[in-house]
Formats: sequence, C-alpha cells, structure tokens
Amino acid sequence: MGSCCGEDKDFDGASIEYRRALWWVIGINAVMFFIEMGASFHATSQALQADALDFLGDTATYTLSLLVIGRSLTIRNRAALFKAVSLLLMGIAVFSMTVYRVLVLQPPEAVTMGTVGVLALTANVISVLILLRFRNGDANVRSVWLCSRNDAIGNVAVILAAAGVWQSQSAWPDLIVAAIMASLFIWSAVQILRQVQHSDSNINGSGHTS
Repeated sequence: MGSCCGEDKDFDGASIEYRRALWWVIGINAVMFFIEMGASFHATSQALQADALDFLGDTATYTLSLLVIGRSLTIRNRAALFKAVSLLLMGIAVFSMTVYRVLVLQPPEAVTMGTVGVLALTANVISVLILLRFRNGDANVRSVWLCSRNDAIGNVAVILAAAGVWQSQSAWPDLIVAAIMASLFIWSAVQILRQVQHSDSNINGSGHTS
C-alpha cells in the first residue's frame, strides 16, 4: 500500500503523519493570512490581497480536510466539492476586485509587496515540502496538494509583480498577476470537480459509499 508515502490515489489521509502535516500547514496559513492581508492594505496591492484570501481559504479548507479524514468516500467527496466551489468563488471575487481596481490605477507600494511576497513564498515552500509525500490520494487529499502548489506559484508571481510595479511605477503588473491568480483558482477548482465527478461515478457504479 502507498498510504504511508501518499502515492496511492485511493489514500484518504487516514494516517498520523498526514494529520500532523495538515496541522502544521493550517497554522502556517492562518498566520500568513493576517500578515499578508494587513500588508495588502498598507501597499494597496490587489495581488497581495488575492494571495491573502488564498491563505484564508486554505486555512478553512485544510481544516475541513482534517475533519473528514476517515469518513466515507461520499463525505470526503462532498468536502472536496466544497473546496472546489470555494476556489471558484474566490477566483470570481478576485477577478471582480481586479476589474474594479483597473478603474483606479493607483500604483501599489512595491517594497512591501516584494518583502511580504518573499515571506509568503517561504511559508508556502515549507508547506509544499511538508505535504510533498502526500501529493497524491483521493480528491480530498489531492485538493490540499493542489492548493499548496498553487500558493507557491502565486507567491512567485507576486514577487515578479512587485518588481514590475517598481520598474514601471504602474499598477498594471499588480493587476495582471491578480487576474492570473484568479485564473489559477478557477482552473484548480475545475481539476478538483473533475476528480470528484470521477470518484462519484465509481461510487455509483460499485453501489457503495465507503
């Protein structure tokens, strides 16, 4: 079995190691939400705000993942479905805020953006390394990995946006990165929804829910 190393696609997270990993990642995300949200207002950065919302969403959804470990496959799929819908709504919200900010092109504060972006990237790389051995599994487990991976990618984008803002003295790099992050949220939601749909089809085909 691959449950101890996270390579089994049916792995449901029911291991002490995975629970411990989730607790660490939940703590990291909760702390970074408060740090980055405060910094986003200080720097008037849409990209930082999008990343902060991502930290908040991850804190909530990782906690949900922890709560459904060991439950039936149907319940785990419903949890993954909730996370997919949350990602979808978050992507739409970030897109909407970005469109609004296009009308008010105030350049964000690049130094704060870059500094907090590096801090967030460090936090997410640590989270990714903690979860690396659990990157495969059922829809619930895989959704955690996808969120963590996307966060690290998003942080690199924020740092690049900060450099672009500093170089151009324009808000456009910040807004473009925010739009890209929103697209990534939506794409991840689609991936999770597809896996949930496939898992639900298997449940219906086999006639059981565990």
